[in-house]
Amino acid sequence: MSLTDEDKNWITEQLRPVETSLLTEFHKWASPSEARPRAHAAALRAIDLDMEALAERVSTLEGKKPQ
Repeated sequence: MSLTDEDKNWITEQLRPVETSLLTEFHKWASPSEARPRAHAAALRAIDLDMEALAERVSTLEGKKPQ
């Protein structure tokens, strides 16, 4: 059995809304999940900077050279 061009066009037209809705839902799901790791990485960088500053202050108070 072979599909005609008319059959292929009909199938394509039927699948287009399904494809669009699947891609839309995936995009809605993926965007927040990509943003979370970036936000966490930024928070960890800020914590690292704070820890480094605190370590330098403690070293200074203890009379040691910062490493």
